[in-house]
This record gives sequence, C-alpha cells and structure tokens, in this order.
Amino acid sequence: MIFTQLGIDRNGIPLFHNHYDITIEYNQHDKLFQVLGAIVTPSSKNSFQNNKFNCDTTDTLSLKGATSNEVAFSYSVTWIPNTGNWATRWDVFLTIQNPSFHWYSLAYSIGIVLVLTGVLAAILFRILNRDIARYNQIDLQDDIQEDFGWKLVHGDVFRPPTHLMLLSVLTGSGLQLFGMLFTTLAFAGLGFFSPSYRGSFVTALVVLFMLFGVVSGFTSARLYKMFGGDNWKSNIIITATLVPGTLFTIFIVINFFLVATSSSASVPFGTIFSMILLWFLLSTPLSFVGSYYGLKKSKITHPVRTNQIPRQVPDQPLSMHPFASVMMAGILPFAAIYNELSFIMDSLWFHQIYYLFGFLFVIFLSLVFICSELTILLCYLHLCSENYHWWWRSFFVAGSTSIYIFLYSILYYFSRLDLKFTSTIIYFGWSFITSLLSFLITGSIGFILCLLFTRKIYGSIKID
Repeated sequence: MIFTQLGIDRNGIPLFHNHYDITIEYNQHDKLFQVLGAIVTPSSKNSFQNNKFNCDTTDTLSLKGATSNEVAFSYSVTWIPNTGNWATRWDVFLTIQNPSFHWYSLAYSIGIVLVLTGVLAAILFRILNRDIARYNQIDLQDDIQEDFGWKLVHGDVFRPPTHLMLLSVLTGSGLQLFGMLFTTLAFAGLGFFSPSYRGSFVTALVVLFMLFGVVSGFTSARLYKMFGGDNWKSNIIITATLVPGTLFTIFIVINFFLVATSSSASVPFGTIFSMILLWFLLSTPLSFVGSYYGLKKSKITHPVRTNQIPRQVPDQPLSMHPFASVMMAGILPFAAIYNELSFIMDSLWFHQIYYLFGFLFVIFLSLVFICSELTILLCYLHLCSENYHWWWRSFFVAGSTSIYIFLYSILYYFSRLDLKFTSTIIYFGWSFITSLLSFLITGSIGFILCLLFTRKIYGSIKID
C-alpha cells in the first residue's frame, strides 16, 4: 500500500506528492519470475494542466487552501533484473542500522555478568569455604562455642514464609514464562521466524506458554508441599488460573479499546475464543498433570531442622531494608539491558521490524544471570546479618528490574510519544504486561537459585 505525503520546496511551500516511481527487482527461476523487492520514490508533479496529462513534466504541485484542487495521481514502474536469491529477499530491509550500538550493549551486559560471576565465585570459594571450615572446626572442639554469622539462623532459615500459596504459584508461573520465552528466542535466533510470516513469533509464544503449563503445575505443587501446605486443591486451581487469567484480562481490556477505535490491530472474537479453548483444553489440563506429579513425589526435606520458636531478627542497617535492597538491586540489571530495550521500544512504537533475536536472546540470558547472581549475593549478606526472611525478599530482589522497566516506559512516553487517550491506555497496558512478565521470570529464577544456595551451604555444616 502506498501513502501520499506532503513535502516542502526550497521556498517553504508545501508540496503534494502525487506521483510514485516504483522500481521492482525480480529474478527468473525455472521459467518463473520472482519479485525480490520494491522501492517506491514519491514526488510532486503538476501533470494535469489545461485538461491535458503530462507525466514527464517537472512542475511541482502545491495545494491551494482557499479553493478546491484537482489532483491527478500517477505512477511509473521500472523492472530491474536481479541475480539475488528468493530466500535472501528480506536482507535489504533487515540491514542493521548502527551495528556498533548492539555490540556495545551486548559487550556491556556480558561484562557485568563476568564481573558479578567473579565476585560471586570469590564469595563461594573463599569466604563460604572458610566459614564452613571454621564452623565445622568449632563443632569438633570440646568447648561449647556460640554460633555467629549465617550459622546462627540455621534454625529459622527454612521456616515457611507468609503467603506460601501465592509464592508457590508465582514461582511456578515464572518458570512457565521463562521456558516459553527461552524456547521462543532460541528458535528465533536460529532463524525459524521469518519477517515474511507475520504473527509467527506471537503464535509461538502463545502455544509454548500453553505447553509449559505442566512446568508451572509441577513447580508450584512441589514448593507448596515443601512449605507444608495442606490446601492442595486450591493450589492446583490457582496455579492454572491466576497468572494466565490476569494476563488474559489485561489483554481483553486492551483489545476492547482497540475495537472501540475500529483499529486493524484488534483481535477478532474468533481468535479470542480459540485462545480460551487453548487455555481450558490444553494449558489447564497440562497444569493439572504437572501438579499431580508434583504432589505425588516425596516432600523436599531441608538439611537442618526448624526451631519451634522464631528467632528475633536484630536491627538491620538501612542498606538491608527490603525497599532499599529491592531498589538498589534493580539498577545494575536495567543498565545492562537499557540500550537494547530502547531499540525494542523504537521498533514497537515507530513501526519498524525487529529481527535481532540473536542479540535479544543473549541479552535475555545476561539479564537472568545478573539478577540471579545479585540475588544470591544479597541473600548471603542478609543471612550474615542474621536476617532469615529471605523467601519473598529473594523473589522481589531478582524481579526488581521490572520496576525500572516500567519507569522507563513512563519516561519514554513523555519524551518520545504523543498519543491520544485510547493509545495511551494501550501503551501503558502493554508496558505493564511487559514489566509483569519480567518480574515473574527473573523473580522465579532468582528465588529457585537462592533456595538451592541456602540448601547447599546449610547442608555443608554440622548442626548439633
């Protein structure tokens, strides 16, 4: 489809582009002609004068505001043979603009991962090994020694958290989303999703989200049983409905505004009905199956016993406050994805094609690694300060990048966009969904790794 547009001549007079020079590149393959690309160049030509049509004129056309205007639209077509291949016809449209921008973003993210990995390795292989050796040496001595450091809270570190049902469900749904996004980006990076097949990427996301429902049910049931929950029927139902229902509700609200404005981007009722069928006939049964096998397996036992009386947490410094920890932890991961995030926002809201899935896949893995490593590091520092409330804190610390993603979307709206009310609702609706998905994915991964970390360190010391 070709759109007319206005231009300005040297004297500042608006010109109307009513002529289009169309250049079509083609090749011949087995007596068949294949169109490889088309280039459209608009221009202004006053080709209709004195009831005569002259397409070769050099006179420009400017519209008169006070009277009616007669405009003749015209076009010319030039066919140019090309020896290119049909499979590479999209390369001319997918040329990387400023490739150093993406390489800089990638190098910066990998650099942060390596630095954090080095810091975490130093803690695990030096400080932790030294602590474990010292604690075990104290246990072998005849004199009774008072515990200190993170060993002091061994009787409370695995105390079940508050709202254990919600924590189990969110963790299971986060792993479901992680599996969906990881698999989709991996296939996209390998070139399975071509820009010529519009909607294939979104379709893959929806289908994989349904299929990974079994992961959500299994993980949620295993954690809920580990916490000692007994309302397993509610756990199964909430796991299958909470996060998918929330996402679907927000999507319906956004689609309602699209339908109200007669937008071509609105999703028809038939597609919505198909999604509902997939949810109840595919995702929900798979989630039930995962929950069944998760509850059927034996309960996860902790390496140390939990005391009956909770230990009082001493006064914590300001840097260990939950709000301060969450806000500080999200800065570094957001800085690692900022450049690529701004490019994605430009592609989405300025109608460009985003195709750098290889870069996006590596940036996504870097984000997960950075969030996980920061979460483990802060979890260790909190345990050393005798604060054993790490369950929810690890989830929020790992997912704190989503706060900065949403704040950036607000800044992007006021600095780059000028939208009407309906478009504003749609923009912030999708921005909220993006932030929510980021929170669940990074939060669940960080929480699971913290659980493995605490089980590992407390299983390595001798407890009387």
